Amino acid sequence: MNNTETWQQALADLITDPGELLSLLELDPALYQEAMQAVQSFPLKVPRGYVKRMQKGNLHDPLLQQVLPLGLELIQVPGYDLDPLHESETNPVPGLLHKYHGRVLITLTSACAIHCRFCFRRHFPYDENNPGKRGWEKIFAYLAKDPSISEVILSGGDPLAVSDHLLQSFTQQLTLIPHIKRLRIHTRLPIVLPERITPSLLDWLTHLTLEPVIVVHTNHPQEINEEVEAALSLLKRASIHVLNQSVLLKGVNDEALILALLSEKLFAAGVLPYYLHLLDKVQGAAHFDLLHERAQTLHRELSAMLPGYLVPRLVCEEAGRPGKVLV
Repeated sequence: MNNTETWQQALADLITDPGELLSLLELDPALYQEAMQAVQSFPLKVPRGYVKRMQKGNLHDPLLQQVLPLGLELIQVPGYDLDPLHESETNPVPGLLHKYHGRVLITLTSACAIHCRFCFRRHFPYDENNPGKRGWEKIFAYLAKDPSISEVILSGGDPLAVSDHLLQSFTQQLTLIPHIKRLRIHTRLPIVLPERITPSLLDWLTHLTLEPVIVVHTNHPQEINEEVEAALSLLKRASIHVLNQSVLLKGVNDEALILALLSEKLFAAGVLPYYLHLLDKVQGAAHFDLLHERAQTLHRELSAMLPGYLVPRLVCEEAGRPGKVLV
């Protein structure tokens, strides 16, 4: 975990062939045909270390269910859209989304270590929103002229899929804008590719003049193995605020006991449960969705099992609303 090349090599060696995934997990090769159809619209990407946490021969493994392309994705379901949060309407500058007061989200990259099949940005026009360094000037100009913005959220893709040098270069310019106080990083890499938490990354985070907040994305306790615990502990020891957000997914984590164990494992690793999201209604992910009533019941059961600080807020996001909506 101390070699910065390790995470880059792992990122370059993702499993992208459904046939290889099925073979490694000793699953029925008859699934290959529909998987190949599904990846035409949203490619398969999954780290090899993440696959090692899956149970061989178990089609219903909760980690596999998050990444396995299925024919169900091809069914057009009314109410599930390409842009469920209408992000195209809040995209004033390429690479920047301004949905909420006081903060903006920057899609620093389209790259990601894992393609979750329920991703609400699976149809996002990254080609139009990946400005690179040439586009940064417009982003910084937008931020500088709006003193109400105090927080920048790095998203994507996954912002930790880019190099430490690029992160440092971006934040050096960001710190020149006096009203920016916090840098929030939304990332899946510490969970799916824990090698990413390197001494170099920690050095960058601990020397930021901005207040860093990392929001990881974990949906199931099986995702948290010893390597993930070690990576999260490094962040904790560096006094970085680390929160978790999960998505409530049918067939993955729609049981109160699973959610309770997830909260316990996260807290033991130094991460505070933050949000439990209802699924954003993106086209291709309807089979993961749960009724609001079922979600509310699960959340009540979870609240009865845990102290309040371990219970994530049950929320959904609605296009045009000024913030997350409590369910």
